[in-house]
Amino acid sequence: MTSRELRQKFLTFFERNGHTVIPSASLVPAEEEQLEGKEKVLFTSAGMQPLIPYLMGKSHPKGNKLADVQKCLRTDDIDEVGNEVHHTFFEMPGNWSLGAYWKSEAIELSFKFLTEELNIPLEKLAISVFAGDNDVSRDEESANKWKELGVQENRIAYLGKEHNWWPTNPAVFGPCGPDTEMFIWTGEGSVPEKFHPKDKRWVEVWNDVFMQFNRKTDGSLEDLPQKNVDTGMGLKRTLAVLNGKDDDYKTDLFEPIFARIEEQTGIKYGENEKVTQDLRIVADHIKAATFLITDGIMPSNKLQGYVLRRLLRRSAVKLNQISQGSMEVLGKLVDPVIDIYKDTNYFQAGDWDTIRQVVVTEVQKFQQTLNKGLKEIEKIEKIDGKIAFDLYQSYGFPWELTEELFIQKGQQVDRKQFEEEFEKHRELSRTASAGKFKGGLAGHSETEIKYHTATHLLHQALRDILGPQVFQKGSNINSERLRFDFSYERKMTEEEINKAEDLVNSKIREDLKVDHKIVSLEEAKNLNAIGLFGEKYERQVSIYAIGPNYGIDLNAKDQRNRGGYYSLEFCGGPHVIHTGVIGGIRITKEKAISAGIRRIRAVLV
Repeated sequence: MTSRELRQKFLTFFERNGHTVIPSASLVPAEEEQLEGKEKVLFTSAGMQPLIPYLMGKSHPKGNKLADVQKCLRTDDIDEVGNEVHHTFFEMPGNWSLGAYWKSEAIELSFKFLTEELNIPLEKLAISVFAGDNDVSRDEESANKWKELGVQENRIAYLGKEHNWWPTNPAVFGPCGPDTEMFIWTGEGSVPEKFHPKDKRWVEVWNDVFMQFNRKTDGSLEDLPQKNVDTGMGLKRTLAVLNGKDDDYKTDLFEPIFARIEEQTGIKYGENEKVTQDLRIVADHIKAATFLITDGIMPSNKLQGYVLRRLLRRSAVKLNQISQGSMEVLGKLVDPVIDIYKDTNYFQAGDWDTIRQVVVTEVQKFQQTLNKGLKEIEKIEKIDGKIAFDLYQSYGFPWELTEELFIQKGQQVDRKQFEEEFEKHRELSRTASAGKFKGGLAGHSETEIKYHTATHLLHQALRDILGPQVFQKGSNINSERLRFDFSYERKMTEEEINKAEDLVNSKIREDLKVDHKIVSLEEAKNLNAIGLFGEKYERQVSIYAIGPNYGIDLNAKDQRNRGGYYSLEFCGGPHVIHTGVIGGIRITKEKAISAGIRRIRAVLV
């Protein structure tokens, strides 16, 4: 069976049974589609999400019996992608009752579709239902209906909320309820008489959720205005099972992508396990990226754009590992992705060129950063987890790439130390978002770190051009621009602005080393390091020096000859390792914000 046939069979069956077919919603949820919880979700991750207002009681314009195939994206377990069954992008066929029918009819519809439309033998089916707990009683109603349809009692398992409740996360509030799940036997030989849910030869393909409760913010449950049915079938998983495949990627949902990769690189899917894992990552990620771009997401360093950038960079790295110099192949994989879905309404005419160009441009940007990072790696004699994290932070080197490169050098990278540094970085970001970090950064993305280092260069450039009376009075940095406030009595001339911009860019092109030192306050003062805002400093202070050398000469006396630095400031970081990764800046505005205080805005170019 092809994916097109399975998709169409599902929609036709439910249309024949009184449901109205509705189109897939965007991967980017609207505000009213958000599940109430601790954090807003970035993507549509389940079929029910676009229907939340209607599950809560709002009348749907298409009626109270609906069916669709919803495109979804989940990145919680992105690192698991590479095996036979994990994906970021997937399609979820589902049927919906908004108060129209309940457990008996929902289960009967699911059973008929599996056994009559897909011809799955009854003896190959197993079921799980909710076991009950202190909140909600055991779901005997569902179990009895399955028995009525012919499912033997030893093929029905009673499981807890971690398995048979949706959403499973207790921190997510809103519509919820127990569910019943359907499994198909995929093993060889005779089917076991008893269903053991942990036996992976039983593959879950469908889930009927009975949404009768609303989880309130205090965790308690209240009845919804109506009882709803929310079902979701895994299209990839079901397709693989129907075709006797133990690998979701051995279906027509992926084969055209692998064919294009083989055509471009000569590498064939299935040649060896490591290459096969990498090819799965490439195929999954380019598919997810293509759908994100179609829904209006562009690569960036925040929110959905950051996820898209991560997917593209990770797949580009994998392509490069599979076949050296093959990153540019990524843009050529857009066409087979769109071809796979040519019979759906997911893509509109003209999407091809736009999507392909976004992918190509992002890969080219990453290639430039990567080349600089590779030069840096050549200088590293001994790798450790901290250096690996610095490579990740400054050059966007994923862990896998650093590990691979140093294995080739005969070195092992300390994964635990890398993760510790990553967690420190994450904690800094949390502190920053709470407004406690004093470097003026809104966050700690790769772009914001570049901007932060650029403010140090700009500060020194202004002092060089306008005089030593210039001191920083504040800064604000986000992923879109830097804003830098400084002391100066008059408006800068056009010539002075151009000189400052040119000077900063010349220091960026010199690819100066950025050094970090913890020194005593007295030593920092002896170095004439610039301290800001009249702050009270501890006895030990953090300073950053930008210059061509690898160390700060604490004994040098001459202001222009202390280790060859260009800029030296009190600062808590974070910064790039070399100024070259910044790329360049363009000053967009200079204006007064108060008496004796000027403000510059600049962007990366």
